[in-house]
Amino acid sequence: MHTPTFSAADDPIDPRLLLLAYRQGVFPMADARDDKEVFWVEPRERAIIPLDGFRCSRSLAKVLARGTFRVTCDAAFSEVIAECAAPRPAADGGAEGSWISHRIEASYVGLQRRGYAHSIECWQEDRLVGGLYGVAFDRVFCGESMFSRADNASKVALAWLVAGMKEAGYRLLDCQFMTAHLGRMGAVSIPQAHYLELIDQAAGRPEARLPLTIADLAERGDQASSPGKLIAQSLTQTS
Repeated sequence: MHTPTFSAADDPIDPRLLLLAYRQGVFPMADARDDKEVFWVEPRERAIIPLDGFRCSRSLAKVLARGTFRVTCDAAFSEVIAECAAPRPAADGGAEGSWISHRIEASYVGLQRRGYAHSIECWQEDRLVGGLYGVAFDRVFCGESMFSRADNASKVALAWLVAGMKEAGYRLLDCQFMTAHLGRMGAVSIPQAHYLELIDQAAGRPEARLPLTIADLAERGDQASSPGKLIAQSLTQTS
């Protein structure tokens, strides 16, 4: 359900308003990259990934265990959101526009600086090849978008996010809209009213900050075998 609410100049959305909206199950979108108008979206059905229901396929587990990518958190937030906002190939050979307007991009960069948004990055040497970003409050993480410039890069980022959230004591991973891709990875669709109940149940601070948890998992993996292998084992044991 789309509810137009306001238009303004290029100023970012007030971070207090943005966080209040997320706490009420609402998030902003735009019709085009250069659109200065923002509308609020409140889906009737919400996609979430239960943290103990994430499906780590055998092929993904192998990619994780091989350590194909170096994974970081908040090392390149601005680059990740810019990649997510970049045009993507369309079925007709053209390019699809982005709902991530420049104004929305600036708003999330501001949230990240305040500690309320995070990115997960996948690297091959010094090249950023995949990742995701989203909004974090209480023990909730609302995934916004992801991108991949290498096979499985966005899946690896999502797997690390799930593992990091479990380790840090998060309760709810919101994916907004259901897709076949997310369904294969364990996402389920729930009514918006139930989603709001889950937000209430996830009130309170997590046990640790997500960036520190991701870094800790990487260091722990280095001591055991490989960080990715540790992640794969933790996910396949519960999925």
